[in-house]
Amino acid sequence: MNLKKENILIVDDNYDMLDLLQRNLKALNYHIYKASSVNEALGILKYTNIDLLITDLNMPEINGIELIKFTEEHYPLMPKLVITGLPSINSAVISIQAGAFDYLVKPFTNEELKKAVENSFIKTRNKTKTLLPKKTSIPIDNNYSGIVGNSDQLRDLIEIIKRVKNNMATVLIQGDSGTGKELIAKAIHYNGILAKMPFITVNCGGIPEGLMESELFGYVKGAFTGANESRIGLFQAASGGTIFLDEIGTASLSVQTRLLRVLQEKEITRVGSQIPEKLNVRIIAASNTDLFQMVQKNAFREDLYYRLNVVNIKTTPLRERKEDIIPIIDTFLKKYSIEYDKPNISITEKAIEILLRYSWPGNVRELENIIQRMIIMSDDTIDIQQIPEHLKYHITSGEINILKSLKEYEKEQILKVLAAVDNNKTHAAKILQIDRKTLNQKII
Repeated sequence: MNLKKENILIVDDNYDMLDLLQRNLKALNYHIYKASSVNEALGILKYTNIDLLITDLNMPEINGIELIKFTEEHYPLMPKLVITGLPSINSAVISIQAGAFDYLVKPFTNEELKKAVENSFIKTRNKTKTLLPKKTSIPIDNNYSGIVGNSDQLRDLIEIIKRVKNNMATVLIQGDSGTGKELIAKAIHYNGILAKMPFITVNCGGIPEGLMESELFGYVKGAFTGANESRIGLFQAASGGTIFLDEIGTASLSVQTRLLRVLQEKEITRVGSQIPEKLNVRIIAASNTDLFQMVQKNAFREDLYYRLNVVNIKTTPLRERKEDIIPIIDTFLKKYSIEYDKPNISITEKAIEILLRYSWPGNVRELENIIQRMIIMSDDTIDIQQIPEHLKYHITSGEINILKSLKEYEKEQILKVLAAVDNNKTHAAKILQIDRKTLNQKII
């Protein structure tokens, strides 16, 4: 008799077949989880340690092949057994290629089911012995002051930087948060004729509105309460070099008016003074909001927008330049392996595949944070186990249907609670405010 109760997940849209499989497998001393759809199966996989997946092929919305592919990518050591009532050579080949260990045609006998399940466990033990994570090395073709990648968008960006780096033209960089706008500004400054001069970064969204003018333009003694001495502003601190105005769209209209004068007259006037002071500084501004749309809504001065927009650079979201992800990963691996004293760290191909599939809403900044976390959580190889759950189960339109029934959401929530209380059903039932019998009915 099987002493260990392995967890088997059975997936089929036919409830009679689910019940039949559950009875037969329970009689063999296995612990059974049931799902009538791929979405429901994913919820179980996410919060439960499953030892074997048994799935039908032909199901509505998302078929079993897609589930096999998904689990093969995320759970390469978990055996997968396919059952179907519509046998064909083509479907058999496809399911095996997708990662299934065996193929069982309906109707089948209890003995055939038992043998297929036992063979699946034997095969996975053999696979565990041979399937070691493959390490991969990643080439980098382009690296310009930390801006790395192979996409056409990146090559065009580097070309613009090379054209503007040696002049004082005002530059406006626009794009999503995390796309490297400050990195671009620094590349312009430190690769050009102003490299030895100051580079001053101003986070316009991080300075209180009441202090913005005095911070940018400075003030004279007695200009306001607490102004016990005169002080230069950030514009004067950047004299001869570059001032980078990040989140320029958050500047108040009064500050925008002062900025327009700086651009027009090349001079500033300190708060509390009437005497203008000449200024020689290159201005690079950046915004993660569309300034032109703000102009249309009268939220940003039109004349300032056109003064800033002499050279326009639009950054591209990481999801639209997938070919840059691998070089960026390699750059951060090298950087943080040194910082965290793990010089031999590497990443497997399977882990890279998952990172490539993710849409990266936080762009390069999010990728950098994820790489740091995975290095910290790894010994010498980053594999699927070190990838955060929200990346593993990221939903794409062609992979997993986001539409779920209320029953599926309910079951997923129950599984979350069970995982949080170490599968203590009494405790979980109390948290969910249902009795234990109802809880058992909802998860079988």
